[in-house]
Amino acid sequence: MLKILIADDHPVFRRGLKQIIAETTDIVVAGEAADGLEVLNRVKTGDFDLVLLDISMPGKTGIDVLAQLKYEKPELPVLMLSMHPEEQYAVRALKAGASGYLTKESAPDELISAIRKASTGGKYVSASLAERLASILQQGGQELPHQALSNRELRVMCLIASGKTVSEIAKQLSLSFKTVSTYRSRILGKMKMKNNAELTRYAISNNLID
Repeated sequence: MLKILIADDHPVFRRGLKQIIAETTDIVVAGEAADGLEVLNRVKTGDFDLVLLDISMPGKTGIDVLAQLKYEKPELPVLMLSMHPEEQYAVRALKAGASGYLTKESAPDELISAIRKASTGGKYVSASLAERLASILQQGGQELPHQALSNRELRVMCLIASGKTVSEIAKQLSLSFKTVSTYRSRILGKMKMKNNAELTRYAISNNLID
């Protein structure tokens, strides 16, 4: 029996995942976590075969939690689940050691298949993500400008592009106004852009926001 830890800050979504998994005979939800710190604590004290990890949670980002999990328990498969488009985080997650990346719009059958494959040491990617990875390889691994951003910078950039103010971003990410402003300046510098409008156009053209 596969024992998995579900990590997502939305109780309703966790309940939905549990219902899907309850229909299987070989997988059981052995634990739940609502934020990054709780994920790390549960993994330290629990015995899990796989972590199903949301990429956007309070505190540490899913990518940061993934990196720490792979450092502390490199053999533990981590399957990333996200509301964000694959273009935004999928390649980054796989590079950080994820066993796969699924959007929350994925069908239940796809989720179960991904869990089973990842638990046996395999990598799960959708057809569209496989195509994107092949395209990156054809380009010689050349990165797009936003791929040079840190995980936190990318998150801030996407929130800016979605129309959030600095104050709203600060509240959502539990950061100070000054810190978010610093991130914004750093992002504009790295992207070689002058204002939010340019960031927004870039994000839209690269499918980084819904």
